[in-house]
Amino acid sequence: MSDRYQQLIESPPGRLLAGQLGLPKPTRLRRYEPGQALVEGDALVNGAPGGRLVTAATATLKSASVKTVKTVGDDDAGYGAVVYDASAIASSGELHHLYAFFHAAIAHVAPSGRVIVLGTPPEQSDSPAMAIAQRALEGFTRAVAKELRGGATAQLVYVAPDAEANLASTLRFLASAKSAYVDAQVIRIGAGASSDPADFEQPLAGRVALVTGASRGIGESIATTLARDGAHVICLDIPAAGEQLAAVANRVGGTALQLDITASDAPARLVEHVQERHGGLDVIVHNAGITRDKTLARMDDAQWDGLMAVNLVAPERLTDALLAASALRPGGRIVMVSSISGIAGQRGQTNYSTSKAGVIGLTAAYAPLVAERELTINAVAPGFIETQMTAAMPFATREVGRRLNSLSQGGLPVDVAETVAWMASPGSGGVNGNVVRVCGQNLLGA
Repeated sequence: MSDRYQQLIESPPGRLLAGQLGLPKPTRLRRYEPGQALVEGDALVNGAPGGRLVTAATATLKSASVKTVKTVGDDDAGYGAVVYDASAIASSGELHHLYAFFHAAIAHVAPSGRVIVLGTPPEQSDSPAMAIAQRALEGFTRAVAKELRGGATAQLVYVAPDAEANLASTLRFLASAKSAYVDAQVIRIGAGASSDPADFEQPLAGRVALVTGASRGIGESIATTLARDGAHVICLDIPAAGEQLAAVANRVGGTALQLDITASDAPARLVEHVQERHGGLDVIVHNAGITRDKTLARMDDAQWDGLMAVNLVAPERLTDALLAASALRPGGRIVMVSSISGIAGQRGQTNYSTSKAGVIGLTAAYAPLVAERELTINAVAPGFIETQMTAAMPFATREVGRRLNSLSQGGLPVDVAETVAWMASPGSGGVNGNVVRVCGQNLLGA
């Protein structure tokens, strides 16, 4: 659905009106197109003394043909990416290095530019003083994200000691237009096994991915994006959506699987299908979900139980079956679709918020278990995304949802899909147990 307010603000009269009334001024975001440069313009890369990540960050950007510089130039040219290695900051006093760098650099972040701060996980710091300083990076990054304008974003990436080699996939994603609606997130990279793809334009070449709820909306976009990245996609949805499902599968060059994931035999049928037809899976995306909105006092058993069956119970059962049958190959990726409602809660959605918080719990609980099998599990938590569901909202509710974030606009299904594709990449083996909001830094919740 088109955002008419944004269209108005982009016109000369609209810009004038917004300036006079202090209205939000959403900027049309730079989103990825095949063949697009990783970063528009140069990248500014620097760090506090002794940082262990600046070399890896510089090498990653240079491998993508991005020119890097160390200091702000005399001209006022904007930087497409600003990367700062804060991993060696070991005390509160040393946070001045961070301030001094960004005091000079923040005004030079280009429209739709990327600010990426790299740190050491506080729990893996060398001392309590270092842990304090590293934890402070979260507040800094989130505040910077709220000061940026023109569609620019800021992120914090904690990289575990000895996990420097796992940085490339995440840095490429965050520096690129693929992360257009991801803002003010804290991402942790550990020492899991990763393998950079031979071709970053086709990182999923030769892999088999399955997407539930793939017949429309976010699921359709995920299937399209994974196929673009080289995967053979199994598009799964309920039999009632069979016609739409077949159209999506045909368009992405994949296959369709009609299956009610709440059926008692669904886990066994899924395992049988992927093993017999494909010899196993490399990626599964648990996207299928429903809403049954009522305030708690007015909600009946069917509205609670039916939603929980689709949104939480089914993903748990299907994952358990795939793991028990070893149907996920080593290097496999499990991606859960949660929601900011599972983080902040939502009036009239106690069932939905509970289920999506449960998805986050599933991600945290399974992360150490799947790591033992050389697998990963992560979750995306979309905020306001322009879909058929949000298009049906009352006008005022829809407008508030669009504007209540630092980018002052709703996201698109492709924004969720790009985040899923990053998590699904063979280069993301160090990304495990993360919950990443795709919400433009929504002002509600954590």
